[in-house]
Amino acid sequence: MRHASAPGFGDPEGFTLGNCKTQRNLSAAGREEARALGKAIRSQGVQLTAIFSSQWCRCLDTAQELNLGKVQALPALNSFFQGRGSSADQTTALKEHLATLQPGDKVLYVTHQVNTTALTGVYPDSGEVVLFRSSTTGEITVIGRLQSP
Repeated sequence: MRHASAPGFGDPEGFTLGNCKTQRNLSAAGREEARALGKAIRSQGVQLTAIFSSQWCRCLDTAQELNLGKVQALPALNSFFQGRGSSADQTTALKEHLATLQPGDKVLYVTHQVNTTALTGVYPDSGEVVLFRSSTTGEITVIGRLQSP
């Protein structure tokens, strides 16, 4: 999932991981998008095995606002936009994480557009969920997309 709506582009000068005041954050509308999506997911009876998030505040806040369970930070989901990391290294780390999952696990990853696109080839809108399967060989197959209601 790409984080919910956060006005602006990238992160401001002086960005510091762990200090939300230095980051681009969710708007009030973004928080509502996340709450509505969480409600829609709960109404379908979906039970998640785990929820992982980028360490960026807008992702952690999106994951919390979904209200679907405990959120765990996963550095492999951190943005590499504007040279903040390596697309290849982080996508490889995420695929290694995916390889640790058990058959039938339903896991939500809250991350950024660049990470989602690198993994799936899909350019998601803010707050959009890209549903995919990961094979035992690491092949990613997109099976659907879900927008906030």
